[in-house]
Amino acid sequence: MTAVMTVLGIVVFFVGLLFSIAWHELGHLSTAKLFKIRVPQYMVGFGPTIWSRKKGETEYGVKAIPLGGYIRMIGMFPPGEDGRITKRSSSPWRSMIEDAREASYEELQPGDEDRLFYTRKPWKRVIVMFAGPFMNLILAFALFLVAMMGFGTPMSLPTVDSVSPCVVPVSQAKEACPKDALPSPAGAAGIQQGDTIVSFDGHRISNYKQLSADIRQSAEKTVPVVVKRGGQQVTLTATIQKNTLAKLDKNGDPIPGTETVTGFLGITPTSGVVRLSFGASVDRMSEMADTGVHSLLALPGKIPALWDSVVKGTPRQADSPVGMVGAARVGGQVFSNNHVPATQRVAIMISLLAGINLSLFLFNMLPLLPLDGGHVAGALWESIRRHAARLFKRPDPGPFDVAKLMPVAYVVASIFIGFTLLVLIADVINPVKIS
Repeated sequence: MTAVMTVLGIVVFFVGLLFSIAWHELGHLSTAKLFKIRVPQYMVGFGPTIWSRKKGETEYGVKAIPLGGYIRMIGMFPPGEDGRITKRSSSPWRSMIEDAREASYEELQPGDEDRLFYTRKPWKRVIVMFAGPFMNLILAFALFLVAMMGFGTPMSLPTVDSVSPCVVPVSQAKEACPKDALPSPAGAAGIQQGDTIVSFDGHRISNYKQLSADIRQSAEKTVPVVVKRGGQQVTLTATIQKNTLAKLDKNGDPIPGTETVTGFLGITPTSGVVRLSFGASVDRMSEMADTGVHSLLALPGKIPALWDSVVKGTPRQADSPVGMVGAARVGGQVFSNNHVPATQRVAIMISLLAGINLSLFLFNMLPLLPLDGGHVAGALWESIRRHAARLFKRPDPGPFDVAKLMPVAYVVASIFIGFTLLVLIADVINPVKIS
C-alpha cells in the first residue's frame, strides 16, 4: 500500500507540475493574441511531441520531457542592422545571434509584417513576457490560500506540552539535569503542562511565534505570565534566564546552529493544525516570498555542498536545492506517510505545488536571457532609450536588439543546464528526505 501511495503522490505532483507549466504558457499565449502577435506553437514540455492539434493558426501540444514549456511567437528579434533577417558570419558569437534571429522568422508568412513581436510597443512586450510568471504567482497565491484557509497549517501553539526541569543548553535538553543546574524559569514559576499562555509581560499572546519572540527579548528580567488553566486565568511570575538555544531566522523559524540568548522560559509548545485568516495567510505568504528571494540569491553558495552530496555522499541538508525529480519524490513521501492525517497530506501536496509556482515566478523574473525577465529588461531598456531620445531631441534609436545578447543567453543557459543536471543526479542518488 505504501508503494501505491508513493507512486500516486509522484503522479499527482507531475500532473500539478504540467498544469503549472501550461498555466504559465497560457499567460504568454493569451496576452500575445490580445496584442495580435501571431503564435504558431503552444507546447508543454520539451523533446519529441507526444500529442498535438492545430486550432486556428496555433498548434497546441504536449512533449515528452515535462521540464518546461514554450510558445513560439513570430519576430521575437528585430532584423539586423542592414535590415535583413539574417547575415551569415564566420564568427561563432555572431552566428549565435544570426541563428536566433533566423529562428524567430522561420515561420514568417505573408501578412505577418504587422504581427511581429518586436514591432509591439515596449509596454505591450513587457506584459506578454511578464504574464507567464505572473500566472504562476496567481496560482501560488490561490493554492496557498486553499492550503492555509481551507485545510489549515501545522504550527506551534502557546499551550504548554512540557516544562523543562532546569536551565541547560538545547543540546543537553534530553539528558538528566546536572546537580548545579538552575531550575527552569517556567518550573519555578509554577507553569504546568496544558497551560495556555494568554499574556506575557503585559503583551496579549495570539500565537507561539509571538510568545517565543517576546521571551527571547526579555533579557533576564522578572515578568508576569498569565495562563489559562482549567477555564480560569492564573497570573504567575517568572524570572527569565540566559541559555543556549536553537537559532531562529528573522521570521522566528528554527535554522541550523545554536546561539546564546538572554531570554529562556523553559517550555515546549504543543502543535496543532490551525486554519489561518485571509490576512494571516497573506502575511505568511509574504514571509515565504521573502524567504524565496533570499534562497534564490543564496543558491550559488549551496553548489559546493550539492557537489559533495554527489561526489562524497555527504547527507543533503533540509534547505538543499531540489529539482523536479526531488520534489516529486517528496510528493511521494508525503502521500505515503501514514503518520500524517489524509487531509494534511493533501494540504502539504497543495503547498508543495504552490511553492513550486512561487519559485517559478521568482526564477523567471531574473533579468537574464533566456528567462522571461531578460526579455522584460530588454523591453524596459528600449523604452528608456526612446524616452531619453525624445527628451533630448535625438533620433529614435529604434528597437533594442535583444538578439545581440544571445551569446550571454547561451552561457546562462549552459550554467542552468549544468546546475539542473547536478541537482538531478543528487536527487537520484542522494535525495532530500522529509521527516
